[in-house]
This record gives sequence, structure tokens and C-alpha cells, in this order.
Amino acid sequence: MTRFDRYMLSQFMVLFGFFALVLVSIFWINKAVRMFDRLIGDGQPAWVFLEFTALTLPSVIGVVLPIAAFAGTVYVTNRLTTESELTVMQATGYSPWRLVRPVIIYGILIAIMMSVLTNLLIPVSLSQLHLRKSEVSKNITAKFLTEGEFLHPASGITFYIRDITPEGELRDVFLSDRRNQNSPVTYTSSRAYLVREGGGTKLVMLDGLSQTLRTNGNRLFTTHFDDFSYDISSLISKDEVSLNHVTFASTPDLLLRPGEVAVRTRATLGQIAYEGHNRINQALLCIVAALVGFATLLLGTHSRFGVWWQIIAAFVLLVGIKMVEGIVSGPVLANAAMWPLMYIPAVGGVVLTVILLHIAANPGLFRRRRRSAQGGGS
Repeated sequence: MTRFDRYMLSQFMVLFGFFALVLVSIFWINKAVRMFDRLIGDGQPAWVFLEFTALTLPSVIGVVLPIAAFAGTVYVTNRLTTESELTVMQATGYSPWRLVRPVIIYGILIAIMMSVLTNLLIPVSLSQLHLRKSEVSKNITAKFLTEGEFLHPASGITFYIRDITPEGELRDVFLSDRRNQNSPVTYTSSRAYLVREGGGTKLVMLDGLSQTLRTNGNRLFTTHFDDFSYDISSLISKDEVSLNHVTFASTPDLLLRPGEVAVRTRATLGQIAYEGHNRINQALLCIVAALVGFATLLLGTHSRFGVWWQIIAAFVLLVGIKMVEGIVSGPVLANAAMWPLMYIPAVGGVVLTVILLHIAANPGLFRRRRRSAQGGGS
């Protein structure tokens, strides 16, 4: 690499880092706000919120990387064009084919980052997030120990605590059990405790009242009690946590052993093929995003007003490539044998880059054709 190549590459990486940081912050904060409301509202401690947001970070970065790669390329190329640096280099003999070399290296570096994310970090983080969500949903303390709110930990159950003392005593407890529609029961007590016993959890209510409504005879039975034990373990799902999902499977298994993955995850072969090849395709699209952005901005001549029409054209072309990606996903999901279609957007992006570089290397191509056409007409 020449000094100019290293200079361009360093500029690309710096701006890529800037745009990646900004975009990740925006996407991540948006997710974190929704997660904060849900987790803290359910009585979860702050460290659970931090853990969950950290586990969502790899998937957020995976969404942002191609956008940041494109934005970094466009910004740097626009600045180099506006400040006439690219014009000077082209005047010294650097053709568009030569100028694209640091862009290719830049795109490969981003593709390597994306490959690590899509093939390793994202599946691991999503599986861990799924596991932790299941564990939190079974957390009895988080479901019940929230004061001043009417909670619904299970269908047909309403629970309320007026206050929780520092010693763990529950004050003024209300529990409504409507799971049996013919005989709903309501419990109230002035004090209560959560007690673990025999692998389960019980709500021990003291100095309370039990009210049972028999709908058949429309009669209400009341019972005063000094202490009453209510087993709340049954309100928490005991289902085993399953990590057998196509999203959590490793890429070698998806590509080399799709039959085994289909049996384990109960997914179709089309879903397995799409997931496996999409992980590779996302890395390739990072290279394409950088190449298309750079090649499009090389079109046209130097202007002190910048290359805004080229920037808009580059954005439109990138959107078109993403639309093609969405179009080809349907046939692959329906038929696993159509997996080569997954790479059409990447191949099309490379072909488009070659065409744009050829036009940039031959700026008088269309003018010569127009003159020859006019000469033939006269």
C-alpha cells in the first residue's frame, strides 16, 4: 500500500467509527428505553436491565455496520472530491480502478467485523438473551414484590401490595384468584411473607380474610384466618428452556448439516438455508455498500458545491440492492435449493461498481457516442 492508500484507508476507518458509534447509540437507546420500561416496571433490578441491553448490542451493531460503512465512504469521498484531493491524484495518473484499492481493503475489514458478528456473537448473544428472559419470567420475586401496583402474574390472578418493609414484610396484601370461574376466591391480609419451602415458594398471609363466591347459588362464603399459606409456585411456568431455534444454530451446522438442524429446531430447510447464507451475504453487502458509494461519487467533475446528486444516486442504488435482497428471500425460504439467489444482491453490487468505475474512467464515453450519433444523422 502506498502512502495515499494508507491515508484514504485511515480516513475511511475514522469516519466509519464515528458513524457506527452514532448509529449504534441511536438504535441501542431506542431499544433500551422500551426494555427499561418493561423490565423496571416488572420489578427487575437495574443490573438485569444492563445485562439485557448488553446482550442486544451485537444484533444492533449488525444492523448498523453496512449503513456506517456506506456513510463513511460517502463522507470521505465527498470531502476528498470537494477539496480537490481526488482530482489531484487523478491528474497524477491514478485511474478510478487504482483509487478503488483502499476502498476494497476498507470493505473487507468491515466484512470481517460483520462475519464475526453474524456467525459468532449474534447467535450466542441471542441464545443467552432468550435464556435470561425465560429465567426472569420465572422469577417469583420480580413478579410479586412490587408495591403500589395491581399485578397480573398469571391469567386470572390479580395481586396487590400496599407497602414492603425493609425487613421483607408485605403490608396490606390483596390476592384474587379467578382461575375457577365457578368459585373465584379473594384473599386479603394485613401482613404477609414470601417463604421458600421444598423447592417451591409460598405466600404466608397473617391476620386476613378469605372470600369465596359460589356462582351457582350466588352465595358468598367468608373465612377469617390467623395465618394461611398459598402456594404461588404453580403460577410460574415450569417449561424447560429450549435453545433449539434456527437463529441460535452455528453457521457450519446450518450449511453442512441442515437435516440435523431441521430435526432439532423443527424449521424448514428453506429457513435453514436462508439463515446460513444470509450470515455470509451480510458480510459481502458491507463490501458492496462501500464500493457502490465510492464508485458513484467518482462520476461527474469537480464542483465547489460538492457531489450531492451523486450522493443521492448512491443512496438510491443501495436501496435498490436492499430491495433485491428482500425479493430473493422469498424463493429461498420456499425452496432451499434456491440458495444461490441469496448472493444476487452482492454480485449485482459488484457488477454495478464495475460499470460505474468504467464510466468514471472514460468520462467522454457518452459524449463521443452522442457526437457519432449526431454525425450519422446529418
